[in-house]
Parts: sequence; C-alpha cells; structure tokens
Amino acid sequence: MEVVGVLVEAFSLRSMDTIKTCFIWLLRAGWVAGTLPILIASLPSSRLGSFHTLLLGFAKRGKIMPSSSHKYTVPQSFFLHFYLLAVVWTTVLLMGIWWFAYEVAPLSVESLSYSAAASHLTGGFHVFSLHKSRFASAEDRFNVWKSVFLLLLMEIHVLRRLYETLFVFNYSSSARMHIFGYFTGICFYIAAPLSLCTFCALEVVNFAADQVAEFKVEGQEMLSFTDFDLWGYVKPITRLGWCQWAGAAIFAWGWFHQYCCHAILGSLRGHRDQTVEYEIPLGDWFNIVSSPHYLAEMIIYVGLLVASGGTDFTIWLLLGFVVANLAFAAAETHRWYLQKFEDYPPDRWAVLPFVY
Repeated sequence: MEVVGVLVEAFSLRSMDTIKTCFIWLLRAGWVAGTLPILIASLPSSRLGSFHTLLLGFAKRGKIMPSSSHKYTVPQSFFLHFYLLAVVWTTVLLMGIWWFAYEVAPLSVESLSYSAAASHLTGGFHVFSLHKSRFASAEDRFNVWKSVFLLLLMEIHVLRRLYETLFVFNYSSSARMHIFGYFTGICFYIAAPLSLCTFCALEVVNFAADQVAEFKVEGQEMLSFTDFDLWGYVKPITRLGWCQWAGAAIFAWGWFHQYCCHAILGSLRGHRDQTVEYEIPLGDWFNIVSSPHYLAEMIIYVGLLVASGGTDFTIWLLLGFVVANLAFAAAETHRWYLQKFEDYPPDRWAVLPFVY
C-alpha cells in the first residue's frame, strides 16, 4: 500500500507540473496577444494606417472620444467595475497564498520542523507534508513569500484606484469608453494579479481543496482562532531581500505621484454634472509630460518587476503590455492636448521625459 501511495503522489505531482506549465504559458500567450497588435499599430507605416485607426478606436475614452462615437460604448464610470473586481480578486489571491505560505513555506528550518510536528499532532500531517514536499528548498519557500509580497503591493495599488474612482474622479455622464476597452480592462485585472503569483497559485488551489476536505471530516476541531499567530504571518515579509524592498520603493514612488496626478485631474472637474470644459492640467509631473498618471503606472509595474527579482518572464510580459498600452494611449492624449489648446506647453513630452 505504501508503494501505491508513493506512485499516486508522484503521478499527482507530475500532473500538477503539467497543468502549471500550461497555465503559465496561457498567461504569457495572453500578454503577447495583447501587446503585439499595439506594437504593430505603433509602427510608422502608412500601410498600417487603417489598423492604427481601428485599434485607436478601441482605446479611446473620455475626452479623446468624439461625442458622436457612442456606438458600442459604455459609460466611463464603469471603471468602477475594474477596481471592484481587482480588489476582490487580489484579496482572495493574497489571503489564500499568505495562508499557504504560513502553513507550508516557513522561511526558517526551525519553523518548518515545528509546523510539521504540529500538523502531525493535530492529525493533518499527510496533507501538510505532501505540500511541503513541493517547497522543501529555501529558495522555493522564499519565492512563495515573494508572491505574497507582490500581491500585497498590488492590493495597495488597486485599493487606491478604487478609492479614486469613488471619491476623486467625477466622471461626466457623457464620458464613454469602447466596449472592447471595457472587456480588456476586466481581463487585465484578472490576469495581472495571477501573473504575480504563478509560482504557487495552483498549489494554493490544491492546498485549499485539501483543507476543505479535511474540514468536512474534522469539522470545528480544526478551528482555533485563539492560536492565530499574527507575527508569524508578518515576520517572513520583513526577512525578504533588498531586491524586494528596492522594488517596493520604486512602487511607492510611482504610487504617490499617480495619486497626486489623479487628484489634479479630479480637481479640474468639481462635479460630475458640471459642463464639460477642459483645462490644461498643471502641477507635479504634469509640468513634464502630458500623461504623468500613465508614467506613474509604468513605474508602479517596474517596481513590481524589480520586487519580483526580474526572473519571471510572465511579469516581464505584463510590464511590456502595460508600457505598450499606456504609451499608445498617451500619444493620442498628447495629440488631443496640442489640438485643443493653442497655448499648450510645447516642451511637454507625451509620457516618457526626453524620450517620447
């Protein structure tokens, strides 16, 4: 029977590896599929003019979308859906992986031994040992906690964006965005958090399923809120490397300036029913580029890449999509400002200072 158990476990692990590989490559294919059309449409070729116009029509929203082009559009206030989804989804991933990291991937060998012994005494030894066998090395356990850290940063980001959508931006009732752009945003906020935790996402799902099955057997005996170890959940994050904290610093820099720029944009419209009268934004990074909130978003994702250690190709592709998408939108916004205002500052760049 022991031999059969070992064979079943080996087959299970191999199947998990196959599914995980397919999952990662599906995510990567999605980012490539989203980025390539933008890069092609951005090429300076007259033959691509119609394709550029088509893609631009999908990307237009708010002030750069003509008031007559409301076919296949939704209110721009539907941005709220993006961030409601993002907060719920990121929170679910964060809580699940944080719990998994605490139970299965302690950073110290002592904690690993203690956790295994505790699981054995409480009758859950097989479930925990099976998952620990996949994260036996210190590097693997570190990568699990790194996923927790990345999702924690993402949570901070999307919570602020939800707050801004509710209390900072006053979207005009006439502001619209293309339905294609709406569904692109929905897909983005599902795929982006997943891309930050591909290392252990499927293992967490498997772990949670095992815990549910065990709970059905043992019931209330598994619940012990008095034993909740808050410091045990937080301490491993304080032991992450300099790369993670450097990435967090870059993230915080972009996060702060994006909030400042969004506050400036929000202040230009005092009330959502106010007549549409656009002004030239001034202050903070608006004195340098036309779309500083896009620049700040790029910096936020650069921070996430640095915090990840730069070894996960999926996160590189995520950043590539963010940069390509925002640069494409920023170029059109810059052209709109130049056409709208005769006194628009000629020394402002579109989105990347001294580059673009």
